Amino acid sequence: MTISNILAEDRRLVILRTLSEVQKFHLNEMVLRTVLDGFGHKVARDVMRADLIWLEQHMLIRIEKLDAPTSGELWLVHLKEAGQAVAEGRFHPGVARLEAG
Repeated sequence: MTISNILAEDRRLVILRTLSEVQKFHLNEMVLRTVLDGFGHKVARDVMRADLIWLEQHMLIRIEKLDAPTSGELWLVHLKEAGQAVAEGRFHPGVARLEAG
């Protein structure tokens, strides 16, 4: 496994765990990027969006694309039930495992 794979898997877990901890289980991409920064994952918007697309393709989240006057488009990310299960520790290939304790 490469370091880039390890980092991508950890970013995906951080995204799912973050969504699982907020009321209504959704956040916009700008907040998620700030959270990733706080966990040591300072990534470009396109890298984070690639992770979000991957999570959506695996049916762990749903992306809602909103018109944003200044940036063109803002993504609102919704956690799905399967994503909640992974955030709580269920194994899913391509997402880091939740550490015990």
